[in-house]
Amino acid sequence: MWGSGTRFIPGLRTRLGLLVLLALASPTCAYSVRNSSLPPHLKTLAIPTFANSTVEFGLSDDITTSLINGFVADHSLKIAAERDANAVLRGNVVAYRNQVFGYTSQERATEYEIVLTVSVTFRDMVKNRDLWKDDNMVLRTTYNVTQVGSEPARTETDGRRDVIQKLTDRIVSRTVQGW
Repeated sequence: MWGSGTRFIPGLRTRLGLLVLLALASPTCAYSVRNSSLPPHLKTLAIPTFANSTVEFGLSDDITTSLINGFVADHSLKIAAERDANAVLRGNVVAYRNQVFGYTSQERATEYEIVLTVSVTFRDMVKNRDLWKDDNMVLRTTYNVTQVGSEPARTETDGRRDVIQKLTDRIVSRTVQGW
């Protein structure tokens, strides 16, 4: 296997194999190595619009759109209509709070915290069972309403976008990595 005159270095094949795997997993490469814990029969996913038990207009639509985009980017499951899907991700926005988190010495608000609580169920439609469920998934993010150093002031819309992205990342990860 090794050419004549080539010395065998212990562990070289293993190290070369690891380097190839690292190159394939590199974010600049078009290929990746996935460690998916999804059952092999799950290929498609439906994400109906989340219910919304809050007064925040458009929040459930924003969450649903972010989740769809997150799963499309992940490539582990193909998004499908509910009647055609092997799995369904359902959710309800239970609570949304935007509250003051930091003050100046003059008691002016400088930082806010958004707390988002959702109930989520990932269901295997083929075997008709829940694969994971969380009735109280809580995510938090903070944002400064005043400029801090070189970081500009942010708005509630910015904070809302951040907390929704955190939710998306957690749900996608939990779904494809394991329960």
